[in-house]
Order: sequence, then structure tokens, then C-alpha cells
Amino acid sequence: MDNAIDPFALATAAAHKIADITGVPSHDIALVLGSGWGDAANLIGETTHRIEATELPGFHAASVPGHVGTISSVLTTGGKRVLVLGARTHFYEGQGVRAVVHGVRTAAAAGAKTMVLTNGCGGLNPAWTPGTPVLIADHINLTATSPLEGATFVDLTDLYSSRIRDLAREVDSTLDQGVYAQFTGPHYETPAEVQYAKVIGADLVGMSTALEAIAARHAGMEVFGISLVTNLAAGISKTALSHEEVIEAGAAAGPRISALLAQIIAKL
Repeated sequence: MDNAIDPFALATAAAHKIADITGVPSHDIALVLGSGWGDAANLIGETTHRIEATELPGFHAASVPGHVGTISSVLTTGGKRVLVLGARTHFYEGQGVRAVVHGVRTAAAAGAKTMVLTNGCGGLNPAWTPGTPVLIADHINLTATSPLEGATFVDLTDLYSSRIRDLAREVDSTLDQGVYAQFTGPHYETPAEVQYAKVIGADLVGMSTALEAIAARHAGMEVFGISLVTNLAAGISKTALSHEEVIEAGAAAGPRISALLAQIIAKL
């Protein structure tokens, strides 16, 4: 993303284009779909519009298998509008941190007050077998960067909404929660890095979410994060890691976690 362009002006332009194409002036909730969560949009409500991300200012085509490259407007049975962001840009794609959080800023410009972030990740708790959903209670940003520029100070004390986590447990009282550590990727973490993450307080490791959550909080949005453990992390897992394993675990858990997420969103 060109650093000469104001990222907030670009997000506003994208939001206006979404409104023009869909005829929906404002959205209530935004949802970023990570690995394994792609089917959730179909259960939230009626998808009234689907836009190729490349039609919108500042968005790029999806480059990661398992991610869709569309932006959708969904009408829930409760009458709320959900903007589903299927075109996630990861930090490791080299587009810059502005591109990583462009979808979040576009959602905020489109009126969304709640940001729901999902991902597929590695688990550090052996009890969390592949296919286990885990609420994100906090994060550790190991990317050595921030989406905020200049003297922009934002309190992240309660970044991940305890209110929405409580609502999620009303849907499923067995849900655990943990701390998510975002590494840069695209390589998987080494066993030593996983142990480092564990020592500093992480329960989950992945390559997304933290930077988006910071941008969402800066935009004044209430943030809810939920991870799908697609594999045990390196050194904890007894087998080699692969993206195919991530996709397979997501596909196997898809119907259950998608239904769970749809029920949570219905409570928002």
C-alpha cells in the first residue's frame, strides 16, 4: 500500500464503494474470516451482496489457500448488517502494516462498532486438540511493528471484550480462553520460539489478528477474538507442521465452529 496515501482516506473510499455497490449505508458488525472459519458467513444470515475485494480501493486478492477473496454484506435474522471480510492481508505478504489493517479500518468507516476476528492457529496446551475453538483474552504482538503511526497512544488494557466473551460462554460454557501471540511468519515457529512464547505467557501462536485488533481498538470498535486450534505448535506436536494440516483441521471442524460463531454473533 502506497505510504503517500492517507490510510484512513483510503478506508473511507472503500467504505463508500461498498455502500454504493450494496445500497447498504451502514454495517453494524464486521467479521474477519481466518483459516477454518469460511463457512460461518453462510450461517449468520442472508448474504445479500458479495464483492470481489479487488473491486475496492486498497484491497488485494487473497493469496493464502483457505481464504476467500471477497467482501460480503450479510443480513442477520435479527436485522443487523454484518460486513464479512474474507480478503485478509497477512503481514508476511509484504504489503506493509497499513494493508494488513485496511479491512478493519474500512469496516470502521462503514459504521461497524464491533469487530470479530477469527484465525486458525497453533496450540500450546496439549489438551486443545485440533478443532478446538479458544477465546482470545489477550495478545502478545511479536511482529515488532504497530498499525498506529506517530504519537498515537491507545489503551489496550481490555482490548478483547470480556462482555462478548461472556456472551460466547452463554452459547458454549466449555469454551476455554487464552493469550494469542502473533509471529510474523510465513514460516512456522521453531520449537524454541514456541517455548519462548509459552514462557512469556502465550497459549496460542499464529500469524494474524493482533495488528488488526490494535487498529480496531484505535477505531473505537469493541473487539472479539476467537481462534481455531488447527494443530499443536512445533515441539508440542509429535508430527511435522504443514498448511495442508491447517486446512484439513479447519474443514473437519468447520460445521461445528461456524454454527458456534453464528450463535455468538446473533447475541451481539
